[in-house]
Amino acid sequence: MFLPKKILEEKLRNILAEDIGQGDITTALIIPADSTAEAEVIAKEAGVIAGLEEARILSESLGLEAEILVSDGEKVKARSVLMKISGDTRTMLSVERMLLNVISRMSGIATATRKLIQQISKSRLKTKVACTRKVAPGLLHFDKKAVQIGGGDTHRLHLDDMIMIKDNHIAVVGSVKKAIEKARKEASFSKKIEVEVTTEKDALTAIRAGADIIMLDNFSPKQIQKTVRLLKKERSFGKVLLEASGGITARNILAYALTGVDIVSLGEITDSAKALDVSLELTRIKKRT
Repeated sequence: MFLPKKILEEKLRNILAEDIGQGDITTALIIPADSTAEAEVIAKEAGVIAGLEEARILSESLGLEAEILVSDGEKVKARSVLMKISGDTRTMLSVERMLLNVISRMSGIATATRKLIQQISKSRLKTKVACTRKVAPGLLHFDKKAVQIGGGDTHRLHLDDMIMIKDNHIAVVGSVKKAIEKARKEASFSKKIEVEVTTEKDALTAIRAGADIIMLDNFSPKQIQKTVRLLKKERSFGKVLLEASGGITARNILAYALTGVDIVSLGEITDSAKALDVSLELTRIKKRT
């Protein structure tokens, strides 16, 4: 996921501005204005690293020097040095927590994603692992990018990426068939249509009405298998992508992947992933004069 540097800088600065308020009062009162320092960012536990590009861009935009020592997406051992930062001590200490938050959150998401993908790949399945839109407010780009770095699929990044017809849309329009027909008539040829269904019958209806992707919402693995058998019987299986979503966790994801769906999507990757423990440790402190 590429963003021009200036746009990424702006996103990061907005997060920093929220954290820093009117200024880091502790650092201003205690740390000499002429102090400079060198520091290392260290992973205190093993995991898949993400967010180093963001950390470097933020650091350099504030006048600090930053050297990345490992690549985003690389799996590291505990106590690995991820990057080195040097420059004005006050600036470094003021940005420390926000910088670590970005790395630790993104790395936690990337690590969780990689573990899920490894579960599926060990069973020699080609099922894609995707996240949902259950991301932290203001962090959509960073959460989704972390999933991508971990090897997962970002699914929709924004509401305008794809036509996603959900239960509430269907409730207003009246039926799955009507909702799809209306969307197909009005939409650009460039937009795929995904429909959320809750029964095997609606899945078949959605395929016949022209949907590109069927989301089997809150189906159990047994219900999905039953749906797949119905679609095969009606010669509709394989004509569209099947996505399983709702109630999927790291504990049961393999059972869902084994049903024959093309995609499994789960909010757990972004809304419940444990942040990787990362710290910033000063290695050298000196005064400019």
